Amino acid sequence: MTGTRKSRSFLLSAALTRVGFVALRANPPGQPARWERTNYAGRTVELCAGPAVAVGTALAAARVHPAAGLAVLAAGACGAYDDVTGYSSGDTRRGFRAHLGALRDGEVTSGAVKLAGISAAALVAGALLKERPLDKLLAGVVIAGAAHGVNLVDVRPGRALGAVLALGLPGLLGEGPGAKLAAVAAGGAAAVLREDLGER
Repeated sequence: MTGTRKSRSFLLSAALTRVGFVALRANPPGQPARWERTNYAGRTVELCAGPAVAVGTALAAARVHPAAGLAVLAAGACGAYDDVTGYSSGDTRRGFRAHLGALRDGEVTSGAVKLAGISAAALVAGALLKERPLDKLLAGVVIAGAAHGVNLVDVRPGRALGAVLALGLPGLLGEGPGAKLAAVAAGGAAAVLREDLGER
């Protein structure tokens, strides 16, 4: 029964993500150029996958636990804010050191907002997911660490989604809500992996 539930979580997340991705590519809000970036190899790529994965996995995760859905949605919103604001302002700084260094100098970058927003969302999710105070804190730290880790490796095609799949694999082998959430994450990543690897 648990295996069936994990499969359903995977398929639901993949389907919701795919539908959102296709719809966003067909009708991107605003100017199409707003949803395009030049990657490390000089190729033009779209930003549609990020919001689609965030919304699709948030909806699927919310069926497992509302707190998980809210955490994913908040993290996705922070990522979208950084993508749009950081790009429009011409800010090319990346990594914790660069953004924390800017904070020391009194500058709040879009990357710092994303860093703080994701961390806060993770801690809130941990507090809602667990019962004991220490468990709440540890859950929040693990969620934040995983999210920031995925963000740090998102510098080449397939790396971020590959990291999501790698982090989710141990969870898929388990049971209970954690296994279903791992299936949700894997489903969302799998739904757009082909386009990400193809740099589209």
